[in-house]
Amino acid sequence: MNTKKILGIGIFSLALAASMVSCKSKEKVSTNSEVGTILEDMPCEDKGRSDKNYYRASAMATSSDLSLAKEKALLNAKQRLVTLINSNTKSVTDRYVNEREFGDASEFEQKFENLTREVADETISNIVVACEKASVLDNGKYRGFVAIEVSKEDIMNGINNKLSQNQKLQVDYDKKKFEEIFNQEMQKLAEEQGY
Repeated sequence: MNTKKILGIGIFSLALAASMVSCKSKEKVSTNSEVGTILEDMPCEDKGRSDKNYYRASAMATSSDLSLAKEKALLNAKQRLVTLINSNTKSVTDRYVNEREFGDASEFEQKFENLTREVADETISNIVVACEKASVLDNGKYRGFVAIEVSKEDIMNGINNKLSQNQKLQVDYDKKKFEEIFNQEMQKLAEEQGY
């Protein structure tokens, strides 16, 4: 591919991005036969951003049935939330293991990660729906929007409860140090989300 074609594609991409940014409609930014309608502001998206006290996720789904659109959006949000919690607690666990000395650090880390995955899966039953909206599209299909949240305290309590059932992990667990690292990672997550 020659440089003129690459430059042309780059300029077209910039022009397209600029036209999307310059239009400030709440529902539609532009309609393009190749792309379709682009939503600039998704309902519930702002309420789906994590902060230092809550893990949050938002999602959208479309269906010809309103309740199914809402259920699919909720399922997608739950999957995102579990992924976020697992990713964040893995970062916490990695830092915790690196800052402490263990006889078998890899075994501790693996068992602890499994424990936090279990906690994340179980915590989904404690979610709170922070926002739920729906819309009807021109073709008669429904679009469901949802944002959910779970408090970091629920996660910490779950980890502490699981640890109390595992004597081997409990020996190497420094609750104060773990919570300190956990809070730092939550602050970092909040900053990444714009808080």
